Amino acid sequence: MTAHPTRRRFLGALAAAATTQSWPLLAAAQARAPIMRPIPVSGEMLPVIGVGSWITFNVRPDPVEEAPLIPVLRNFFERGGAMIDSSPMYGNSEAVIGGLLRETPRHERLFAATKIWTVSQAIGRYQFQQSLKLWGVQRFDLVHIHNMLAWEGHLETLKELKAAGMVRYIGITTSEGNKHALMEQLLQKERFDFVQFTYNLADRRVEERLLPLATERKLAIVINRPFDGGRLFRVVRGRPLPSWAREFDCENWAQFFLKFIVAHPAITCAIPATSQTAHMIENMGALYGRLPDAQMRKKMAAEFESL
Repeated sequence: MTAHPTRRRFLGALAAAATTQSWPLLAAAQARAPIMRPIPVSGEMLPVIGVGSWITFNVRPDPVEEAPLIPVLRNFFERGGAMIDSSPMYGNSEAVIGGLLRETPRHERLFAATKIWTVSQAIGRYQFQQSLKLWGVQRFDLVHIHNMLAWEGHLETLKELKAAGMVRYIGITTSEGNKHALMEQLLQKERFDFVQFTYNLADRRVEERLLPLATERKLAIVINRPFDGGRLFRVVRGRPLPSWAREFDCENWAQFFLKFIVAHPAITCAIPATSQTAHMIENMGALYGRLPDAQMRKKMAAEFESL
C-alpha cells in the first residue's frame, strides 16, 4: 500500500533532518571500510553490527509512533548496516519494520532475519507467511527457531522453505542462560547455518562451551543482548572512557561494549537494539576502525570487572 502524501512529507522531513545533522560523522565513517565477517556455510560477507527490534520497534503501526524510528533505520543503512533481526514474539515490531522499510531509501543491502516462535508446526508455517507480508519481502535471508521452542517440527518446515528458495539460512536461538546445555545438545545433533545467543562483558558464559562448539560446527554466530538489556551502561554511568580505548578507535562506551564482542574472531554479527538516532550512530561507529586484539580484550574485561 502506498503511504499517504502527508505521511511521506512528515516522515521524510524528520529523517532528512536527522541525517543532515549527522552528515559529518557519516562522511567520516564512509571514508573507511566497514568490518565484515563471512558466513561460514557460504562465504557471504556480513557487517558485524546489525540491529535488533525487541521492545524498541514495538510501537503502534501509526505515522506519529513510527516517525522517530525513520532516522534510526536510515542511519543504520547509511552507515553500512544490513541485518535487521525480529520475531513474531516482539509485538508490533515486524509490522513497524515493514512500514519503515517502505519509507527508508538504500535498504537494498537489507539482510532480513526473523524467527518462528510457537509450539505448533502448522502455526509456525502461518507465522512465516505473516512475517513475509508484514516485512514486505519476497523471502527471508535468515529464519531462526526462537528459543528452541518446538524445534523439531520447525526445523522440518525451514528445511522445506530453504529448498523452495523462501529462506536462505536456518538458525536457532536462545537468550536464556539456563538453556545453554540444551543448545549445546542441539548444535551437536543437528546442522544449522546460524546460531544466536547472549554474550556481553557482564555475561561471558558462552566462552566456555557454546562459542567453541559453534566455531567447530562452522556456524555463523549472532549475539543478542550485547548491552545486557542496558545494564552495562548503568555500570559505567558517569565514568570516563579509558584513554587506551583510542588504540582501537573507540569513541564511547557503546563502541567499547560492541567492539569487545565483535573482536572475537568467531562472532559474525552483534544486534544491539535502539530506538534513538544518536544511539544508532554510536553503535554503528563500532563497524569501523581497528578492533582490539586478544590481549586488549582481556584488558577490557578486567576494566569492566573492576567497576
